[in-house]
Amino acid sequence: MEQAMEHSRLKEENRLLRELVGERFDSRNIIGRSPAMVRLLETTARAASSDATVLIAGESGTGKEMVAGAMHFNSPRKDHPFIKMNCAAISEGLLESELFGHEKGSFTGALRRREGRFKQAHLGSLFLDEVSEMSLAMQAKLLRVLQERDFTRVGGEEVISVDVRIIAATNKDLAHLVKESR
Repeated sequence: MEQAMEHSRLKEENRLLRELVGERFDSRNIIGRSPAMVRLLETTARAASSDATVLIAGESGTGKEMVAGAMHFNSPRKDHPFIKMNCAAISEGLLESELFGHEKGSFTGALRRREGRFKQAHLGSLFLDEVSEMSLAMQAKLLRVLQERDFTRVGGEEVISVDVRIIAATNKDLAHLVKESR
């Protein structure tokens, strides 16, 4: 009985926390009345109802994460996880493990199985900030997951299927990076 009451209390606490986070990312909290901001808010609202992968481009400090949160918390996925990851803050050697997880013993220091961000975001949204900082090899692995909606953990053989909406952001000129083969 005590466990059931604790479970119920935690469930209610989780619901309240989700409401608070959802309020923070409510698109009404994005301030601006200029024509550009009105277009941004209209586009954000349309994108929120879609499951399409979205790329948000803009200079550092312009609110790309806020827009991504507004898309998630105003979407049908709002009751599921919104997982955020800054791709520039993670070394190339760890990025694959962070995204896809790893099996115990798959590399030095892998003492247990770890779920990656894709698995954590199942049924929700995964926000990949500074996605342009990924290597070409990592970009190819990410593209495969976007196309196939499945992956394997580092050192694993099991194919894991996920239903995740990707919202990516960058402060770089991607067209220029493509021309440079980066």
